[in-house]
Amino acid sequence: MLETADIWAPAAILADLDGTLVDSVASSQRAWGAFARRRGLDEEETHRFAMGRPTRETVALLVPEGERDAEQAQIDRDEVDDAGSVTAYPGAAELLAGPIPIAVVTSGSTALATARLRGAGLDPPPVLVTADLIAHGKPDPEPFLLGARELATDPPHCLALEDAPSGIDSARAAGVPVVAFRTSHPESELEGANEILDTLAEAVARLRG
Repeated sequence: MLETADIWAPAAILADLDGTLVDSVASSQRAWGAFARRRGLDEEETHRFAMGRPTRETVALLVPEGERDAEQAQIDRDEVDDAGSVTAYPGAAELLAGPIPIAVVTSGSTALATARLRGAGLDPPPVLVTADLIAHGKPDPEPFLLGARELATDPPHCLALEDAPSGIDSARAAGVPVVAFRTSHPESELEGANEILDTLAEAVARLRG
């Protein structure tokens, strides 16, 4: 593990998407709210339960087996169709276009990640680690280990950017230092991160390629 003082000079960046690079809360709430209404569940609790977790894993925990494929497909359609409402956080475009190699590491599908990045006016980076490419989602270390491998960088020399406890746990389990943002969770849930900041723009200003 790198010392905290060194995390601002990473060889590569592994950035979460939702709540980190883009603000997709309202869009996600609409899709999961519709799901919750279909299933007779509490909308707020369902959305919170789903945050930071691959859709298939959430659906598997909440829906009978024979109905899972249809529900997952509907949620995916709803989220992709609503991707144009997503906005980029200040600093996201600069980070993606900057000199440090970057992978987006998200619990969403490749189609959703691409749609949300483009909907927010961002160019998708060459490396996208999505739910389509992994067997185990966050908080398992697999997503961040794959991201580091795709960028040919040892995990301790990467920097993860995250907003959710499951993502922080995933990165730390992979041996990747983490900077977390207070965009979607209270600070008390982000204490596993090396540093906690208010905004992505603060992190971009501190990074040294």
